[in-house]
Amino acid sequence: MPPVCIVTDSTALFPNPVFTGRNQVNILPANWQPELANSFERLKAADFPGSLKEVDAPLLATPGTAEFETIFRQLAARHDGVLAILHSHEFSPASSRAQDAAQALDGTVPVRVVDSHSVSLGLGLIVQAAAAAAEEGMPLPELDLFTRSLVPKVYGLLCVPGLTYLRRSGYVNPSQAIVGEYLDILQVFTLDNGELVPTQKARNPRHLVDILHEFLSEFVDLQHIALLQGAPPFEQETRALRERLAEEHRNTPISEQIINAPFASLIGPHSLGIFAQEA
Repeated sequence: MPPVCIVTDSTALFPNPVFTGRNQVNILPANWQPELANSFERLKAADFPGSLKEVDAPLLATPGTAEFETIFRQLAARHDGVLAILHSHEFSPASSRAQDAAQALDGTVPVRVVDSHSVSLGLGLIVQAAAAAAEEGMPLPELDLFTRSLVPKVYGLLCVPGLTYLRRSGYVNPSQAIVGEYLDILQVFTLDNGELVPTQKARNPRHLVDILHEFLSEFVDLQHIALLQGAPPFEQETRALRERLAEEHRNTPISEQIINAPFASLIGPHSLGIFAQEA
């Protein structure tokens, strides 16, 4: 039977789209809220409005427990086991529903569920490493432990101007969202144990670069730096950050990907993220 397969969700982005074990990874399809037509299957982040003050936009729907059960049964019939690595519980109940599904199967299907405490490129970094281990034939119990050991080594910072998206997701109240967008406030959050923690407000593009650089300067030995680019992109800021890192002679690999529609529906398309993976 083929090795353990990995299930992840549609918010995941991969720093290296072609990686060892990619054929072991199954990405859940992006489904949108039922009141909105599911003709949005090919939706891109650039299709989302910058603000939800006057218009609505599709919202990523979370699979139900029964749906996870079906997926796990189907995959387990063709693999040695299933490891589900999903985005942080802060963004949706996906990981808890997947865990409920695994418990409902009551050991009849070999399934383990890991909350990555991250999202997007941070989730992708963890999935890539787990996929490489699965490709080498690591059994499910060991792969589960290995993946959990990766979680605390991935750090994330998100810069979010679309506060009305966070209002819809319940992270800020309506008045904060409206005033923040009116004043063009760029709120900066860190991912702390999977939770969005507001830290600073960027006053201008240069200050944003300072914040990003300060975040990276906290780490001594990084294996990878992954930049999540918004739509439209933060070209000036990311260019300045790369120049600063080059001046410091940092040779840490840096990748860059554009935010995808599923994650854009949660925090807004014009958001900037940076994820750092410790060696």
